[in-house]
Amino acid sequence: MDRDTATADVQTADAQAARKPAADVRRRLPRTDAVLADPRLAEAARRLGRALVKSEAVRALERARAGEIPPESVADAAAGALPPTAGGLRPVVNATGVLLHTNLGRAPLSRAAREAVDAACGPTDVELDLTTGARSRRGASALDALCGAVPHAEAAHVVGNGAAALVLAATALAAGKEIVVSRGEMVEIGDGFRLPDLLVSTGARLREVGTTNRTSAEDYAAAIGPGTGFVLKVHPSNFRITGFTRSASVAELARICPPGVPVVADIGSGLLRPEPVLPDEPDASGWLRAGASLVTASGDKLLGGPQCGLLLGRAGLVRRLARHPLARALRVDKLTLAALEATVRGPAAPVRTMLHADPGGLRARAERLAAELRGADVDARAADSEAAVGGGGAPGVTLPSAAVSLPEEYAGPLRLGEPAVLGRVEGGRCLIDLRTVPPERDADVAEAVRRAAKAAANGRGEE
Repeated sequence: MDRDTATADVQTADAQAARKPAADVRRRLPRTDAVLADPRLAEAARRLGRALVKSEAVRALERARAGEIPPESVADAAAGALPPTAGGLRPVVNATGVLLHTNLGRAPLSRAAREAVDAACGPTDVELDLTTGARSRRGASALDALCGAVPHAEAAHVVGNGAAALVLAATALAAGKEIVVSRGEMVEIGDGFRLPDLLVSTGARLREVGTTNRTSAEDYAAAIGPGTGFVLKVHPSNFRITGFTRSASVAELARICPPGVPVVADIGSGLLRPEPVLPDEPDASGWLRAGASLVTASGDKLLGGPQCGLLLGRAGLVRRLARHPLARALRVDKLTLAALEATVRGPAAPVRTMLHADPGGLRARAERLAAELRGADVDARAADSEAAVGGGGAPGVTLPSAAVSLPEEYAGPLRLGEPAVLGRVEGGRCLIDLRTVPPERDADVAEAVRRAAKAAANGRGEE
């Protein structure tokens, strides 16, 4: 036998030996229906749907076929990969220190709001008077709650978000007319959407007045004419201009506007009343009292409710907007109305609790958590931190906070863990900022960190 033939025989033998474990694995693989018969997966199929559970079972079988997991672990792997709900969204513990994190859905709902949503999931009297059996004003109790919370609001209307509120106002009041607005208030509202483009898309024309840094009431007055639909005042909620600046107040604009030319004021972040922690943020009540005809705001920012757009103001004006054909396309569903009303009527929303958190209490929590984690051989330290409002609100405002400082390599495993915990990486460390973490989640965070530490150690090849 020559050398080449001997080598070929050895290679053939090696290949046959390599195929034996694969063939053995295939023989030991359970059938798909046998995997689905596992009690955990059968129960999950009833709760989440058979198609979703089957897809995870098939994925686990493929992993076993590839040798990633033993055949005996297929059902375990499938059960472990199932989501908590049939929806694709995962709950996340916000440990970033950004109170209104846009990528995490902004304001977390209060327990009262969540309970109201649950109650509204079935048939509900969203547009029905149960006393008379007749059709009623849609979401009447939520709208009444808003007016009750903002005494200077004669009426209220709710649409999908803050941008939709401005679109409805511009369409109903200024299509084919001019909107007089300061050049310094032509903001970009996020994700590349710009206020001028939004307003022009409604068929209105923009009449820009003043300069980027200085606009006076006289500038507005000179531009108002027969073709004016309304004067727009926009609070620059996501940026600040400092130095040689001037802007006209709502009260000044109300004085110069002739009858028939309303002042529409966008406060942006959704405060209904003054907030002592954020003295520079305007509120709906204050601007209506100052003379605004209509105030628009977001519901999922500092108000702490669901995503929606609020329109508050004079009864005739709000009624005109509510009866416009576009209002139907922009209206919100019963779940939003339920959550909004409970937010307005109920106890303080989580965002308010976060705003008013005591820095000393946050530091004590951080030290306690860090000590507990060090006892589990985790490199954890308590650290001072600075939180931010976020959500396009209160630019430049920082809130003193405290964090648990961890190795940077923990950030990935924490995001991918259960529960998912999102911190922020700063100065080569992963910070778990406790101003945005409810105290009742501290134990969950500690357990998530312990698991992340093990995952990081495995990634380094440690035992």
